[in-house]
Amino acid sequence: MTTSAATTPSERIALPPCTPLRGRLAVVSVMLGIFSIVTAEILPIGLLTSIGSDFAVSDGTAGLMMTMPGLLAAVSAPLVTVATARVDRRVMLCAFMLLLTLADFLTAAATDYRLVLVARVMVGITIGGFWSIGAGLAGRLVRPASAGRATAVIFSAVPLGSVLGVPTGTFIGGLAGWRTAFVVMGVLSVGVLALMLLVVPPLPPARVTRASLLRTVLDRPGTRFALVLTFLIVLSHFATYTYVTPFLERVTHAGPALITVFLLVYGAAGIVGNFAGGALVTRRPRAAVCLAAGLIAAATALLPVLGRWDAGAVALLAVWGVAYGAVPVCSQTWFARAAPEAPEAASVLFTASFQATFALGALAGGAVLDHVSVSAVMLLGGAVAALAVVVVTGTGPGPRCVRGQRT
Repeated sequence: MTTSAATTPSERIALPPCTPLRGRLAVVSVMLGIFSIVTAEILPIGLLTSIGSDFAVSDGTAGLMMTMPGLLAAVSAPLVTVATARVDRRVMLCAFMLLLTLADFLTAAATDYRLVLVARVMVGITIGGFWSIGAGLAGRLVRPASAGRATAVIFSAVPLGSVLGVPTGTFIGGLAGWRTAFVVMGVLSVGVLALMLLVVPPLPPARVTRASLLRTVLDRPGTRFALVLTFLIVLSHFATYTYVTPFLERVTHAGPALITVFLLVYGAAGIVGNFAGGALVTRRPRAAVCLAAGLIAAATALLPVLGRWDAGAVALLAVWGVAYGAVPVCSQTWFARAAPEAPEAASVLFTASFQATFALGALAGGAVLDHVSVSAVMLLGGAVAALAVVVVTGTGPGPRCVRGQRT
């Protein structure tokens, strides 16, 4: 362990007492917080054309609603974590949830597309800060023996956001307008904030994450290889999935109700992929990443051909959902095992890299969509995912298994 990863007595603070019931409820509240964040972040995917039409902007320009949060999250993850390193983590979680609430209501009330982008900046700051702090809190909220299950519960919010949040929001948007969907999200965020205030105990920082520690972890070969994998796979996914609604409308010729069903199938498959990927990556990390990237490559590249029919589109979306459902847990595992003694630093780098690539993917996909076609977006995304398979099979060590560690 390097000296920069060490802590002084002033940096280590006793963990707060927490009853088993309150601990479980606190874990659920953090999971619901991440669920709200994930849903708010990707909700525009299902409402992209409706929002763009209301503000008279192109689908590519509307895709900035996905780009802005990712860019801000990538910046805020390290900055906010380091700047607030000595602030009670409960206070920070509640502050970020309040910011998300304000962003949801601002989006719903926006009269100009620029106000929507301001709200998306607020969402991005929330993502970067909440994720970096909340993702590693399970071990402080429950007994050590339950930490693994609690972490799984927290991370289950990611596929749940796809299987429940986005299809539900798309359905509400189809019935009552996209603004109503964001109002509902704002109400949900208020409820999550109230629950956190009730059940999350005081959480003084157990370790101060400094910029020097982030640099140390970033210099490790395992971390750099995790960055390359995350970049390629996430770039491929969000360059394509951000514009799946325009594809289903223009190529598959699906209506709003059918698109909601398709997204629901995708999200349900993502839950399967999340748990399957989590089980496989602990034993065979290289195989897990290759399989996820390969399936994304196949699904996106075949969509322009087989996605012209409803059956082909829904089958490929199911495969895509399983594949991408495994990506966050696989990526997080590579980062965590590169720095087992500094979990919050690893979480910060995971969040920052993931969100930065999220933003770049949405931006690149939007440019291709506006200048070529939505089918070209899918083909190029498939090529990038295939490149990820080549990279992981041809170079770089797999993450080392750390005795006694669960990721």
